[in-house]
Amino acid sequence: FLWMSGTSDTLLQGINNNNREKQPYLQQQNVCQMITNMDMFLLAKLPPGVDKAEWLASNTVAFFKHINLFSSALSEFCTPGTCPTACGPGNTVYVWIDDHGRKLKCSAPLYFDYAMSYIHDLLTDEDVFPTKAGAAFPTGFVFLVQKVFLLLFRTLAHIYWSHYSETLALGLHPHLNTLFTHFTLFCQQHALLDPEDTEPLQDLIAALERQEMTLRGNTDLKI
Repeated sequence: FLWMSGTSDTLLQGINNNNREKQPYLQQQNVCQMITNMDMFLLAKLPPGVDKAEWLASNTVAFFKHINLFSSALSEFCTPGTCPTACGPGNTVYVWIDDHGRKLKCSAPLYFDYAMSYIHDLLTDEDVFPTKAGAAFPTGFVFLVQKVFLLLFRTLAHIYWSHYSETLALGLHPHLNTLFTHFTLFCQQHALLDPEDTEPLQDLIAALERQEMTLRGNTDLKI
């Protein structure tokens, strides 16, 4: 793969909320599909006595593996022909920025190949994600984690927007909902994404929040 800086940008081109409301991933019969009744709000919380950096690191690795695996399951449907741009809900277009600051509007498979390659190299860098006991995490570690989670969010956003029909056909939508719910809960618990980052899927996040509150029987629960 071509090494890139790992920087990306978003172009918001007049998102049409009316079109988004018609998406099948927002239909209640699909929103309610999960693979577990586990309380993922508690699952996302920092356990007592656990170092926060360690908690962020271990979950970052886990989310990368799960999302990369899910994305790989749909790779035959995501080609330069079917997905000439890396897009999310509405007219959101994700643009990669190279080492020279040039914006590259590339196909979805190329964009997400850049993203996953960048994340993989970051996670395997001992100076950033140390694996030895007692090793210190670098200054700016949280910023790098936020960058990873932004790229992972965009991967999920593209799947929901461009490949949800294939996800339904394969019966993978309960897995996707469960993964996305846990992911967004974790991000909100640890302030990893800004509201403008998640706006393209805010309608789905709200729907899953209502679903989680129903499961918990707690209308005061905030994801």
